[in-house]
Amino acid sequence: MAKQLDYHTIREIFTRFQEADPEPKGELEHVNVYTLVVAVALSAQATDAGVNKATRELFKIADTPQKMLELGEDGLIEHIKTIGLFRQKAKNVIKLSRILVDEYGGEVPNSRAALQSLPGVGRKTANVVLNMWWRQPAQAVDTHIFRVGNRTGICPGKDVDTVERAIEDNIPADFQLHAHHWLILHGRYHCKARKPQCPTCIIRDLCQFEDKTL
Repeated sequence: MAKQLDYHTIREIFTRFQEADPEPKGELEHVNVYTLVVAVALSAQATDAGVNKATRELFKIADTPQKMLELGEDGLIEHIKTIGLFRQKAKNVIKLSRILVDEYGGEVPNSRAALQSLPGVGRKTANVVLNMWWRQPAQAVDTHIFRVGNRTGICPGKDVDTVERAIEDNIPADFQLHAHHWLILHGRYHCKARKPQCPTCIIRDLCQFEDKTL
């Protein structure tokens, strides 16, 4: 684990991220906030590309909680059976759709606590939805962010909660809205787990990773 970088170094890192990609976007396809919740819930232990492939046709026929209930668990399974843990995920999607219809009038609530009360929606999923749909500076820490944060020193921590706090405490406020997307994309395409692309990395001179592939 690298030591926590100082304010000026972090500001320079995120200035470079911003110049390279001013408006980073999440890669999960969705048509409204409900389908975003479903897509993020389905993406646990699965790739965004795999989820997108499964949900393209699904969201054409079930883009609201009521339509998902009408499709039913078996119908949903037919669409998502290529995704890992599809049976449990299908159960959760049907349960959360029922709760949204019965308790929220078919609308998705926009507090972290209310979101986390839905089956299959953890803190990370709630933070993704709050950030991507309601543009709240919520930090969803996945394996990419955990790796990048600890390698570079941007937001080191022994667990995801510590890394989330390190992001909130150390990244300047003007970068908070897009921070988690910049970090995810950097981890997915540059600071990879097995073969980090250090020679072409735009922050390699500021990164504390000791095993750079130069």
